[in-house]
Amino acid sequence: MRVKVISRSTDEFTRERSQDLQKVFRNYDPALRSQEKAVEYTRALNAAKLEKIFARPFIGAMDGHVDAVSCMAKNPNYLKAIFSGSMDGDIRLWDIAARKTVCQFPGHQGAVRGLATSTDGDLLVSCGVDCTVRLWKVPMLKMVDTNDAIGDASQPSAVYTWKHAFWGVDHQWDGNLFATVGAQVDIWDQNRSEPINSFEWGKDTVLSVRFNPGEPDVLITSASDRSITLYDLRMSSPARKLIMKTRCNSICWNPREPMNFTAANEDTNCYSFDARKLDEAKVVHKGHVSAVMDIDYSPTGREFVTGSYDRTVRIFQYNGDHSREIYHTKRMQRVFCVKYTYDGTYLVSGSDDTNLRLWKSKASEQLGVLLPRERRKQEYLDAVKERYKHLPEVKRIVRHRHLPKPIYKAASLRRTMIEAENRKEERRRAHSAPGSMPVQPFRKRRIIKEVE
Repeated sequence: MRVKVISRSTDEFTRERSQDLQKVFRNYDPALRSQEKAVEYTRALNAAKLEKIFARPFIGAMDGHVDAVSCMAKNPNYLKAIFSGSMDGDIRLWDIAARKTVCQFPGHQGAVRGLATSTDGDLLVSCGVDCTVRLWKVPMLKMVDTNDAIGDASQPSAVYTWKHAFWGVDHQWDGNLFATVGAQVDIWDQNRSEPINSFEWGKDTVLSVRFNPGEPDVLITSASDRSITLYDLRMSSPARKLIMKTRCNSICWNPREPMNFTAANEDTNCYSFDARKLDEAKVVHKGHVSAVMDIDYSPTGREFVTGSYDRTVRIFQYNGDHSREIYHTKRMQRVFCVKYTYDGTYLVSGSDDTNLRLWKSKASEQLGVLLPRERRKQEYLDAVKERYKHLPEVKRIVRHRHLPKPIYKAASLRRTMIEAENRKEERRRAHSAPGSMPVQPFRKRRIIKEVE
């Protein structure tokens, strides 16, 4: 007669050292765990609550400027380096890790309006209202002691004086050209003292410029005549122009989908467009209660950050209509410039109160090195939250944000005004001849026309 007996080797379930984890044998048969969904829901609820408890997005402030911070630029060579320019003409290179100034670039006689670095990170281009473009050699950023004295960079490698004040600058992603904007769009070569090409479409001031990351010869500008204009350096004239109801203060291309761009508008919204189809916005990103001043995409292209005149910084999904995160402090004033770091982990904002502020892109993310078990647990909790995010209790906790009272009241008032406007339009349509007032989606409502 054959008898089956349980046979186990002690080597399979005995720890070699006391520090080792006990091996746990699991049976994944769903019939044995009838309460699995209830358990997972509780875990999702607890994870959502813990995320709120540990949300500490603000890391620190970097002070040193004596006037409002007007523009910033990242350094492709160094993850922890960022340039900032202020309204008094001061340009600084910061070490984000130490939160200290590494060196200063003196020379501008008025507000610095634009900063850009070359793709190799060796050249910094600055321009301002003193009608000059200055080219600087970027110093090597070493590990600096916090007690070191702040040094001045040497004289600029080139100073180009032009006929009008400048409002912005951007460097080509792959090449030696850079573009400045002001009364017109000027294309410069690093080795030439005058523009090699100039574009003009209308007489209004051009506010911002961005080169396309995928097509080096394509650039886009926004102007004070409420227009967004596409240029191709291979053509002798501008390519296309879109006129909106309110002006765009800043524009940024999506680095992973270079045919798409997002514009930060004066009417508190951001509009994402496909450059091939400008007659309607792909997505309208709402949330701010005052003009959006600057915008910057994450290196992943999945989300972008905006800074607004309402003294807040918001993070949006690239296809989301409302912000997933909102950052504010009591002392932070109107935000004029924002940047993602090149690893997508941190944000830097520059505001009217002369400070740069460093934030985490994920408010509750743990800083420092994570053990593999900690990382796997965090991934599991994120997956559980994603699975149960539609349930009322989890949804309420995940969406809730504490807002300053002025912003909360302004948002409430804005909602009331929009609802009243919609009711008025519905009544007007109900009392008009059928078909005389067609319904126009909001994605098209803010666009006046497209000019070829």
